[in-house]
Amino acid sequence: MKYNVKDIEALNQRFENSKPEEVLQYFMEMFGDRMALSSSLSIEDQTLSDMMLKINPKARIFTLDTGRLFPDTYQLIDKTNLYYNIKMEVFCPQTENLQQFVREFGINPFYESIEKRHACCEVRKLEPLRRAFKTIDAWVCGLRQAQSVTRKDMQMVEWDENHGLLKINPLIHWTEEQVWDYIKTYHVPYNKLHDKGYPSIGCEPCTRAVKPGEDIRAGRWWWESPEHRECGLHRSN
Repeated sequence: MKYNVKDIEALNQRFENSKPEEVLQYFMEMFGDRMALSSSLSIEDQTLSDMMLKINPKARIFTLDTGRLFPDTYQLIDKTNLYYNIKMEVFCPQTENLQQFVREFGINPFYESIEKRHACCEVRKLEPLRRAFKTIDAWVCGLRQAQSVTRKDMQMVEWDENHGLLKINPLIHWTEEQVWDYIKTYHVPYNKLHDKGYPSIGCEPCTRAVKPGEDIRAGRWWWESPEHRECGLHRSN
């Protein structure tokens, strides 16, 4: 089913003052196992995992293993699985595509240009994501408007024209403080790198700790200008 502009406007009006749990409940009942959380193991995604699994212990959660994640992130995948007694779906890059990319560009070409960085994200993240999307009609994301300049205009519910899916952002209006309050209140497992100055965590070569006063996304692809700091997963239509 494709949603038009009026459909999206109506849904956003309906949930304008709703709690994230209410939004999740509605769409989980609507889509069943055709809906999944795409988790990067961020504090936002861990919060949503906790909410969804409380609604339905069999809720679908998948993550992308790029092959370049921090050891702490891999440990958190195991810890999350054990804590909730689940088996998170993991999607990896296709071997031939990755080998060809490395042969052509090298191991760390992303520092050289935006184009090469996007090419790396395509092989390691976007292609696996498209495979994950083949089994769903709606995906849940932990995006928040306050995270970056590239996300300030995003809505609670969107139609993702690029992938033909309904995109649901239950935490879109939350602050970072609200997310941490939830994490601490419900003892949700989180990446310990957050305690070491990493507010946003992606692949290890492309993530650094932020300095006092810096934007929370300043540590992601820090060598690029802020308006380019997305991998393409959340590119506007």
